[in-house]
Amino acid sequence: MAPIRVLQVFTIMNRGGAESMIMNYYRQIDRDKVQFDFLVHRKEKAAFDDEIHALGGKIYRLDPISPFFPGKYYDSLRNFFNEHKDYAIIHSHLNTFSSFPLKIAKEFNIPCRIAHAHIAIDDVNFSSLSKEGIKETLKKLVKLRLKRRVKNHTTHLFSCGEKAGKWLFGERSSFEMMNNAIDTKQFEYNSTTSTTYKKELSISENTLVLGHVGRFASQKNHSFLIDVFASVLKQKENCVLILVGDGPLKEEIERKAKNLGIQNKVKFLGVRADIPQLLQMFDIFVFPSFYEGLPVTLIEAQAAGIKVLASDTITTEVHLTKDIEFISINKPEDADVWATKIQKTDISKKGQNTDKIIKANYDIVSNTEMMQNFYLKHA
Repeated sequence: MAPIRVLQVFTIMNRGGAESMIMNYYRQIDRDKVQFDFLVHRKEKAAFDDEIHALGGKIYRLDPISPFFPGKYYDSLRNFFNEHKDYAIIHSHLNTFSSFPLKIAKEFNIPCRIAHAHIAIDDVNFSSLSKEGIKETLKKLVKLRLKRRVKNHTTHLFSCGEKAGKWLFGERSSFEMMNNAIDTKQFEYNSTTSTTYKKELSISENTLVLGHVGRFASQKNHSFLIDVFASVLKQKENCVLILVGDGPLKEEIERKAKNLGIQNKVKFLGVRADIPQLLQMFDIFVFPSFYEGLPVTLIEAQAAGIKVLASDTITTEVHLTKDIEFISINKPEDADVWATKIQKTDISKKGQNTDKIIKANYDIVSNTEMMQNFYLKHA
């Protein structure tokens, strides 16, 4: 008997949080029973494409969605569903943009239509305008308007956490939790791996290693992170910052590091497939995002036993161990507060936290079984 095929809808399958999460499930799921196919909205090849094909998945590509003029997109999606009539489940991870594919899926009477919440955006105000700029603020306004339509076309609501679900679907909405689960075994601390990676990057053993994994986009607040690191260097010269990821603001952040004269202390590693290994050499994971849903990177960092400093805009649902602390990013002088906190953080021991992650129900094995049963029930 052929497996049921679930259509997962994303912008592009690069190494973002939601994309990494669904790949964790995809690797673990019984693909003799459930297969994933992917509908994406970019023409270029993405980081996970080869693996998707190797696992038996198909990738279909449409043009990007225009929220103001969606007619052309709707026509393309109608053509797609006319050619592919065998999908009983469509699972959209586009957050506020999920209303666009799910509207047409409803038109074609696809019986199971899932909207999945991955982010929770703060309200737009003068503070957000001054911190994030006009362009990003306008994007947020569009998303705030679009989120009202998402529930109109769904049969099921999923979320990575309470905060994200309530933000996208409404305070009184009920939704299923699909945890940002990880393969905890990959993240167990290994001192040999740490030493090996430090040697490869010419980092001495007594150097304080700060790290961050995330796309170079306004949401992640890299500019503030560079300010924090510059402040740390004033107090402690033997320090390095590792930045993993790519994105539209990468060159801007590289220029800022150069302008501050700290470019030799900042290592830009680009997109990497070896995140579990890279985390082994981090002493402190620094994560000053403006907003998130429930970041899988912070689950991974805690599993690796790293000390984590995160912005207090992030949901405390991610507080799974004693190794994470939340700090304000409201004022420019908060960069010095973060730097002082970094200096005072005890990094003498890496926590053995995998048991805590499993106990908190963020291990991929049990979560995949639950997800697989849901798909089989609604196919």
